[in-house]
Amino acid sequence: MPGEPLSSQGSASVPAAESPLVEVRALSRMFGKIRALAGVDLDIPTGVVVGLVGANGHGKTTLIKHLLGLLRPQHGSVRVFGLAPDAHPAAVLSRVGYLSEHRDLPEWMRISEYLRYTAAFYPRWDDAYARELLATFRLDPTQRIKSLSKGMRAQVGLIGAVAHRPDLLVLDEPSTGLDAVVRKDILNAIVRAVAEDGRTVLFSSHLLDEVEMMSDRVVMINRGRVVLQGDLDDVKSNHLSIAVRFDATPKAFPQLDGLLEATRQGEVWQTLWQADQELTCGRLQQVDGRVLSARHASLQEIFVARAGRRAASLLEGSEAEEAKELT
Repeated sequence: MPGEPLSSQGSASVPAAESPLVEVRALSRMFGKIRALAGVDLDIPTGVVVGLVGANGHGKTTLIKHLLGLLRPQHGSVRVFGLAPDAHPAAVLSRVGYLSEHRDLPEWMRISEYLRYTAAFYPRWDDAYARELLATFRLDPTQRIKSLSKGMRAQVGLIGAVAHRPDLLVLDEPSTGLDAVVRKDILNAIVRAVAEDGRTVLFSSHLLDEVEMMSDRVVMINRGRVVLQGDLDDVKSNHLSIAVRFDATPKAFPQLDGLLEATRQGEVWQTLWQADQELTCGRLQQVDGRVLSARHASLQEIFVARAGRRAASLLEGSEAEEAKELT
């Protein structure tokens, strides 16, 4: 809680179990003069939910397209199941489920026709699971896709992505434009996919509360760079929000080890640290600082400190625009 103290291809070998499911090294990408990714390093182990957070236009979808083999690395390398997705698309994509932000579904098909069409590509398709999800979402399989709401399209797309029980499920902004009830259904389906089968989920989102609620690991990306990644509990426990007051208020906050951000509000400094709490409080006392409060930082506060307030305002702007669309 905030504030709480995914021929030659078929014969390619699979790496040992201890290797990361996804391994990205020094990945960079330019679109003309625009740098979309800059030296990205990323490891995703098996059996976890990973939240990829960042403002729209800061590299999340570009990174996902490299994992799916839709883009070939200009610099660096990408491995999924130990294979380069652009060189071994069949071997990789047969084990990946994907739901895009835009949910491009064939509008002329009925739901049942779309699911039968999708099932033909996946030998591991579980028809009973697909029917179960249809019932969970209360979808009529005889409906044509063109008649569905945005939320219902997302649900159909999710069924197509998970019913073959992929080893890696990749969801690009799965909650965009959806109401709270539909978000809850989608998130519950994600949890079940991982909990029951020990599979891996990578989902991108600009909704920090969603990432904080659902993720085992978090990856923060800003202007094409990974600014922070790790286990969510470790990330939160290693970051502190401390309110500090000095007898004589300094013009600038003392530069102490672990300090990420300090903002002055009257005579009180609101600070954020990546440091040990006891050690940090001791250092503050040495410079005549009085600790008024200390707690574990929220993901929102950590993102502000790591990515900057402009990036955080872009996240908030995306959320506000989304709320406006739903009203």
